Amino acid sequence: MRWISIELSAPAARHDVVCALLEGAGALSITSGDAGDRPVLEPAPGETPLWPQVRLSALFAGDYDAGPLMALLAAAGVEGVVCRQVADQDWARSGQDVTPRHFGGRLWVCPTDVAPPVPDALVLRLDAGLAFGTGSHATTGLCLRWLAQRPLAGLEVIDYGCGSGILAVAAALLGARQVRAVDIDPQALRATTDNAARNGVAELLQGVAPEQLPALSVDLVVANILAPILVELAPRLIALLRPGGALLLSGVLESQVVDVVAAFGPRIKFLTPVLDQGWACIEGIRQ
Repeated sequence: MRWISIELSAPAARHDVVCALLEGAGALSITSGDAGDRPVLEPAPGETPLWPQVRLSALFAGDYDAGPLMALLAAAGVEGVVCRQVADQDWARSGQDVTPRHFGGRLWVCPTDVAPPVPDALVLRLDAGLAFGTGSHATTGLCLRWLAQRPLAGLEVIDYGCGSGILAVAAALLGARQVRAVDIDPQALRATTDNAARNGVAELLQGVAPEQLPALSVDLVVANILAPILVELAPRLIALLRPGGALLLSGVLESQVVDVVAAFGPRIKFLTPVLDQGWACIEGIRQ
């Protein structure tokens, strides 16, 4: 079976208008992605951010006559439109990186139907979904490598801004006694719960909204969120750590490290950041 794919770029301000136009023309699905190199990792409360320039890909039935839509897009001033036929495929994974990934020690992240390359691997099963976090971005990879190289047995952990729950599930698989995954997005909490069940750690992991998180002090807090949100959350994250507890921050550009560290003040003693592709992962200890 074949399909018609129409791809185009549009500024974020016109995203909704162009999507409505594509939907009205009969699009079966519309995918939004980054047309440049400006990652959006974790929105602030109440925000649904987009990249400054968005790449839209709309899928139509194979017998669809794209001529009228192409003319309509041209009349609307939409440029760079590409129309092509595509073969049938697994659209849930289209454009996704499904290659098994190794993150130190025995930890591998693999899609549910892909075997890890080594027989004794500790496998985290994860398929790409709506919530952020598959291990392919440098910020997530930095956190996974840190977790895989630390003794987590018996620790109580919070993953603040959990996305897909990949870090929370990894912590549980690596021996954490209890993990709380926190996110403002109900979709993220659903994805985290599903991924915990898929990996056999549902009894160790609880997904909660920030306002549902009880007052407690844990051994490790992981927060893979953008720097401005980390700065805003600094008092909250500090309060969640027991003295001597570890704090792991990511989603921080190398140029933002100084500001993030300053926001946490003297109550956190930070170690030298680990860098990857311009992103920083910062480990600190609660004083």
